[in-house]
Amino acid sequence: MRSLVPLILLLGIAPSASAQRLPSTVTPTHYDLTFTVDIPHARFDGTTTIRVDVHEPTSRIVLNAAELTFRDVSMGSGPSAQKATVTVDDQKQQATFTVARRLERGPTDLVIHYSGILNDQLRGFYLSRGKGRNYAVTQFESTDARRAFPCFDEPAFKATFAVTVIADRGDRVISNGKTLSDVGGPVPTKHTVKFATTPKMSTYLVAMAVGDFQCREGGADGIPIRICATPDKKDLTRIALESAEEILHFYDGYYAIKYPFEKLDVLAVPDFAAGAMENTAAIFYRETDLLADTRSASVATRKNIASVLAHEMAHQWFGDLVTMAWWDDVWLNEGFATWMENKPLAVLHPEWNMPVDEEAETQEALGLDGLRATRPIHNDVTTPAQIDEAFDTIAYQKGAAVLRMTESYVGDDTFRKGINAYLQAHAYGNATSEDFWKAIASSSQKPVERILPTFVNQPGAPVLVLSDVRCENNTTRATLHQERYLADAGHASGERWMVPVCTKTAGGAANGGACTVVSNEQQRVEIARGCPSWVFANAGGEGYYRTEYPPALLRALGPDMESQLTGPERLSLVSDEWSMVRAGRHAIGEYLSLAAGMGRERIGGVLDEVVDRLSFIHDELTDAASRPRFEAFVRTLLRPALADVGSAPSAGDTDERRSLRATLVFALGTTGDDTDLVAQARQALDRALAGGAPLDPTLAGAIVSTAASHGDAKLFDALVEAAEHAATPQDHYRYLNALADFRDPALVDRGLARVLTPEIRNQDAALYLGHFFDNPAARDRAWAFMTSHWTELEPKVLIFGGDVRLVAAAGRFCDARKRDEVKQFFTAHPLPAAARTLAQSLERIDACIAMRDKQAPAVSEWLAQR
Repeated sequence: MRSLVPLILLLGIAPSASAQRLPSTVTPTHYDLTFTVDIPHARFDGTTTIRVDVHEPTSRIVLNAAELTFRDVSMGSGPSAQKATVTVDDQKQQATFTVARRLERGPTDLVIHYSGILNDQLRGFYLSRGKGRNYAVTQFESTDARRAFPCFDEPAFKATFAVTVIADRGDRVISNGKTLSDVGGPVPTKHTVKFATTPKMSTYLVAMAVGDFQCREGGADGIPIRICATPDKKDLTRIALESAEEILHFYDGYYAIKYPFEKLDVLAVPDFAAGAMENTAAIFYRETDLLADTRSASVATRKNIASVLAHEMAHQWFGDLVTMAWWDDVWLNEGFATWMENKPLAVLHPEWNMPVDEEAETQEALGLDGLRATRPIHNDVTTPAQIDEAFDTIAYQKGAAVLRMTESYVGDDTFRKGINAYLQAHAYGNATSEDFWKAIASSSQKPVERILPTFVNQPGAPVLVLSDVRCENNTTRATLHQERYLADAGHASGERWMVPVCTKTAGGAANGGACTVVSNEQQRVEIARGCPSWVFANAGGEGYYRTEYPPALLRALGPDMESQLTGPERLSLVSDEWSMVRAGRHAIGEYLSLAAGMGRERIGGVLDEVVDRLSFIHDELTDAASRPRFEAFVRTLLRPALADVGSAPSAGDTDERRSLRATLVFALGTTGDDTDLVAQARQALDRALAGGAPLDPTLAGAIVSTAASHGDAKLFDALVEAAEHAATPQDHYRYLNALADFRDPALVDRGLARVLTPEIRNQDAALYLGHFFDNPAARDRAWAFMTSHWTELEPKVLIFGGDVRLVAAAGRFCDARKRDEVKQFFTAHPLPAAARTLAQSLERIDACIAMRDKQAPAVSEWLAQR
């Protein structure tokens, strides 16, 4: 599954559901599923026949079920079949079927007739509301297949599935298997669609969609591919089809196992809570992550479509073919797909600079791992709420970062060999973390089985303190001290990692860079032959650790950053220095001096990191007296770069140049408060909204946000209208989300009020409201609005992970009074699936308060000295 928000992706399960694993005395081997779907009445009738193996004599079978009404249940085959009594436990989401005569060991059948609802919660089997009609769609990860059919709803209970759907004539039906037959009946208004039996898979990967979807067809390597959408959006599927064909061909060349299923359907759903879901051979998407106009799609849009496709298609191997044994190892799905998604894009689109994106993912994970309230990658989970909370930055971004570090350490070809051995050994089955690192250790003959547990089984990340760098006898050595990095400047006891450390020196490889495994608390390491002027302790930015450099070494590095460090290395360096400031280990002047040398940076992804930190300093570490001087500093830093790339697009622009321009315009128009640029942005936006020259697609987001942050009621009304009549999902959300950028209190209130209206879809409510917390001018009003309207908001915003998004958004505050309010409110209104997120948000607020108290005076002092 692809996260909507890089910070957190959690699924909305009823918080009252308690922990309960199913007994293993009976296990499924095959399901026959038949659904009669009644979209107008939001219901369905179902018949489920499960072929099971009875491992111990028993008179009862327990499986998962939620919101289903049972009519008739029988156990056994042929004449020996018995009617069963049904006992339902709503809290455990279980149904127990009991017969008078016990079942003996061996195979038997469980036949269940029941009915269910097409709910409005975007989970299970639910109603999706499109333009002029409704659709029936499924979303089962992680524990919602039980809302569509009674089942053994745990990932280790793999089985095959044969699906039949009876739907209204004229409606297309999509499922995991290829269509075997499509015939009229059983009544004149219906038709019956039978699908081929799937390979063995877990229940959460079963998928169905019913409606008047239309598809664009293609294929790769003999596998038919369809990109499907509602009829009004079929023309927006071209980019996705081209990308899917290229990605599938790449994966077939990378993996020893070719694409393991008979076809690939990819469907854009009008209401879909996640970004996308990797159902076996039937991937379902939020529209904005799949659909775009070929004539107006920005670089970011094309990149996002390809990236999400690559992620979900990687899941067909990592997650679908080989599935984690239990949700405590969900990183084997999500971390692997996040790691893999960048590989085809790096080959197909080198101009997108994917290694910089990978480094940004690593830094995102390290940011969360600096909190005490983080968690290990492998983390015990039992309740549905705990399972949902495992779908987070640690599973996705940290999992991917640790894989990249391991790949760099053992070598690309060796790592690929281990990956393929892992997939071949566990195909159509389940695996654990241990299974993975044993495969890589075997292929590499390196101590991966000792290195990886230190990163997978304990929380946090190390900081390597570089000191005593000396050249003696023409050999440079340094001391590396490791400890757990904590953003609150505290000290943790006992954590130790086995860290693969690869260094780089002035002059690069010719000067003899070295790699070693640092396992001791303090270790003297050889860096290079010769006496280079500086040492960089994370070559390629591949390591999952922070580095603390002595100030003298940073000053020596500064002049060579642009010429001798790669984009990922520069991103790693500035991120590490910020983390030292955040933890109170360095003064902010050291970071600002480093940032002041980044005006020549020409990779947008690297400059984004600096721009984000400058925005934080502007919002939280300056006051009325220092803020104008800080804005002048930002303008002085970034205006030359904008003059170099040009404020307007030109015919010779590369994708990188376009992205860099957007970063500069946004930073100057918001953090830099560049009045000339703000005026230009408003004029360009007014012309575009009035039907004049359209905005450059890649620059549009920066222009709209800049204009809105300085906008008036006339612009607010124009953006509302533009969002309502947008031709593409990207335009709709660009204009809609810009309503959260306004600073006028009256306009902020108008924007907030919209979340209670039908104009904001349920799938968007929490995300939309969360944008207001990103705006310092709107944050207090957003909190007051949310808390005072909680009764009205709760059923709308808590759908499918909205609770986590809102609790995370509350972590943007930076004062003690609001921290106490946040704690008190969510104590009075507990959200079990956001328990860890609440602890993280409170910790972030405390860290911000401490940083402001210590560093705000230093910002003023640094500005005064310039």
